[in-house]
Amino acid sequence: MQFSNLGLIKPILKALAEKGYSTPTEIQQKAIPQVLRGRDLLACAQTGTGKTAGFAIPLIQILAKDQSQSVAPRSMKALIVTPTRELAIQIEDNIRLYSKYTNLRHTVIFGGVSQEKQIRRMKRGVDILVATPGRLLDLEGQGHISFDSVSRLVLDEADRMLDMGFVRDIQKILKLLPPKRQTLFFSATMPDSIKSLTKKILHNPVEVSAHVVSSAAETVQQRKYYTNKSSKKDLLYHVLSEEDLDQVLLFTRTKRGADRIARDLKKKRIESMAIHGDKSQGQRQRALDNFKKGQLRVLVATDIAARGIDIDKLECVINYDVPEVPETYVHRIGRTGRAGENGLAISIVEPEENASIKAIEKLINRRIPQEREHPFPQTEKPMTAAEKKEWNKEKARRRQAFHSNRRKARAMSR
Repeated sequence: MQFSNLGLIKPILKALAEKGYSTPTEIQQKAIPQVLRGRDLLACAQTGTGKTAGFAIPLIQILAKDQSQSVAPRSMKALIVTPTRELAIQIEDNIRLYSKYTNLRHTVIFGGVSQEKQIRRMKRGVDILVATPGRLLDLEGQGHISFDSVSRLVLDEADRMLDMGFVRDIQKILKLLPPKRQTLFFSATMPDSIKSLTKKILHNPVEVSAHVVSSAAETVQQRKYYTNKSSKKDLLYHVLSEEDLDQVLLFTRTKRGADRIARDLKKKRIESMAIHGDKSQGQRQRALDNFKKGQLRVLVATDIAARGIDIDKLECVINYDVPEVPETYVHRIGRTGRAGENGLAISIVEPEENASIKAIEKLINRRIPQEREHPFPQTEKPMTAAEKKEWNKEKARRRQAFHSNRRKARAMSR
């Protein structure tokens, strides 16, 4: 099937052809016709399957046709809500590409930066708005945004929005929107919390799915290294020196860990930067731009910050910390091996993560090949349940002491 078989208008087909896009992905083939018919949609598709185009292209077509038949003043007709700044920027970039030969106006708003430019763009009038929940509600509360004309709503990365605690914000946004609208719901996973939410906001939806979360692209070569906790850093340096990799996206569990690894890599003269939720929008965008331009060899990221990172032909993903949730592993490695390109996914496994890597292998229904020839093999035994319980208590005690000392220091500095 070609995009030309989906009943798309010439301006969109021309924009797609200029980028060399001719064949829609599975989720695009299933979603685009249903959106064009005006149906509510519940779509499950993992990262890297082209779901942004699955809702953006048909929305652009619907609004472009409506605009040609209307003489009413320009007002927001479509609202796309997504959890992170990076993802919001990426979606708006795609809309700019697909709507290039239409007269539609669009913009993006997100927190972490001055709102003045965003307000000015909104005042000029937009047809499509891409927004993160917090900034959207903030500007609405100030009277800068009206939802009265919104007829299409997209909730993208819905599972991540719930994970990040946006459920109340989403509920507030839904109450502000006209009840008569088309709603498109996209999520990488379908836990019970998502299904419960969809029952409240979708009307007789069509359900579509593609590349279920338990699968990993065949173009991604997976590999695991077993090592000790104390040797993880040394093994990382060994992998980076042995492998001919110019561009690596490295995942850590914590923000502090991401900063520490980026600093350590710089000391080894490996150009790297960290990206996570505590960084300002300017810092995050600068790191991402430098990575895309090839000025960084390693971008160190947490899972939340990594949503929306879309790098063409990304060579390698490294799991420095193995995720505790198996589905997260599939999301991570889905950032390499896209569009038929080859990719590499490496996991560095310490004893306490042995169970996590087994759970991942059970989910993807395959054994991840083990790299045995390296100088830092795993020799430690995992903690027993009792030892782990005591260690968690000790971590909690240290964390409490740390925050207590920091509060005292702040009080003394006042």
